[in-house]
Amino acid sequence: MAVPPPPGPERPEGPYPPPVQGQYQGPYQGPYQGPYQVWGQGYSPYNRPAPVNGLAIVALVLGVLCFLPGVGLVLGIVALAQIKKRGERGKGLAVGGMVMSSIGVALLVLAVATGGASDFWDGFKGGMNDSAGKGTGTGTGTVFSLRKGDCFDEPGDSPKGMTVRIDKVPCAARHHAEVIANFATSGARYPGRGSLLDVADAKCRAFERAYTMDAWAVPDDVRLYHFIPTRDSWNLGRHSIICMLESGDGKSGLKGSLRKDDFTLNADQFAYLRADDTLDEALRAAPAAKHVDDDLRSCREWATKVSVALDDEAHLLRGHGWFPAAEKPVATLVDDVEASRKEWAKAAAAKDAGTFSAHYKKGLKLIDPRRTVTARKVLGLTTTPPSSDGGGGGRGDGGSSGGLEV
Repeated sequence: MAVPPPPGPERPEGPYPPPVQGQYQGPYQGPYQGPYQVWGQGYSPYNRPAPVNGLAIVALVLGVLCFLPGVGLVLGIVALAQIKKRGERGKGLAVGGMVMSSIGVALLVLAVATGGASDFWDGFKGGMNDSAGKGTGTGTGTVFSLRKGDCFDEPGDSPKGMTVRIDKVPCAARHHAEVIANFATSGARYPGRGSLLDVADAKCRAFERAYTMDAWAVPDDVRLYHFIPTRDSWNLGRHSIICMLESGDGKSGLKGSLRKDDFTLNADQFAYLRADDTLDEALRAAPAAKHVDDDLRSCREWATKVSVALDDEAHLLRGHGWFPAAEKPVATLVDDVEASRKEWAKAAAAKDAGTFSAHYKKGLKLIDPRRTVTARKVLGLTTTPPSSDGGGGGRGDGGSSGGLEV
């Protein structure tokens, strides 16, 4: 009689051996050690991308940086040939590098043709000299490197047809001249020496008044001078006119900057000189007639302009907020200006030369430069009128203007 097996989880033995842990037993497969086999590196070798051409990358970098644009253009062409032959990637990089390099080559050719490369080199050397001179703006260069506010010496006469060279020096040291403006003239064709001289003379005088607002601070022997481009310089793209103030005798030179504008003046000094220049400009418009009898009509028109300018000056002076010490001197000055305006208005309405002269003299006396000394002293401005001053605090011509072609 067979004995039944004891109760429990064990299964009765059959025709198959018990399964081994980690193995799958089935009627169609043997032992299976894992879910599936994988490639050793974890990816299929059939989708590997083609490499990027190295010359294409270099061509793009050189094109973007505009460094050796000719080399970048050549490398781009070579890269395209290699890409086509080898089946590599990077065609877009090569084309982009070629385009950027072509632009760089075009700009380089333009700079050489117009003289821009020379200007850049002059500026670069000037910057290096500035660094060597610890920010003093010193160094040797050409007149084309001069900018507003520069002081310089001329080392000597240059041979005809050669670029005039200069030595930039600190304005605090003794120097030959000081640049007051550097401006470009328009037009594609060379306008001619006479036309350039006319433009230089008119605009340089206007720049002089803006640069040296305090005419009293300009020595009597200083004269206005300018550099104008020659035909050859014009054709090379140099269209600038350089205005400067120089020592009239050419020997003693200048010491200290002549610049008196909003860059160097404080707010009160600037406000006073701006108001004073309003009158100055009107006084400079005096008629050419030596006697009132010769042209009473022109004299009356001039008196009207002066009267209006005096009214404007009074409003400008009264409208500024002066510091306490300057309030009384400026107020006294304004009283003189308004009294003078009334006399000039009467001169403008005069019916005869005698009446005109009487009011003209009274009005001119009230704006005598010596009456402004107290206000000038408080404001910290020059207190000695220039000997060339014709009255009313006006600016002298500063000597005849001259120029040199460069």
